[in-house]
Amino acid sequence: MVRSLVTFSSGAFNTSEPKDYFINANCFGDDVARWLMQRLNDRGNRTVDQPGQEDFGWYFTFWVGSKAYDFVVGYRPGDDSGEGLWLGWVERKAGLLASMLGARRRGIEPAAVEAVHDVLSSSSEVGDVRWHHEDDFEAGREEKGAVAPVTD
Repeated sequence: MVRSLVTFSSGAFNTSEPKDYFINANCFGDDVARWLMQRLNDRGNRTVDQPGQEDFGWYFTFWVGSKAYDFVVGYRPGDDSGEGLWLGWVERKAGLLASMLGARRRGIEPAAVEAVHDVLSSSSEVGDVRWHHEDDFEAGREEKGAVAPVTD
């Protein structure tokens, strides 16, 4: 089964200076989204020209073959005992009604998460890449994460 939610660490991206165009003061991730978009494009995966903003982070659409996906990314600050993490996930691009019925989380092809994984895992700017099943992550079972999105 494909893991579609990823966490990773990096000191290369802005996590402390809110920009005047952020919806919320801690809406970090625009630089991460642009960085990922450039690297996906370099690998032959088309992306939209600019990322969009959510109240907690950023997203962009990319294509693997003829199928469209969204990648959503935001920053989860650490507590006193540790550094924060970037959190992202791959969703299938779907219309409003289909999204309301859960289609964004179904039918994610392994090639879509592998495209994002290839960028993250090959970068010296990124570390501690861990892929999670959404249910495990939301239940606080982050220890069940894996170093690759597609496993047995």
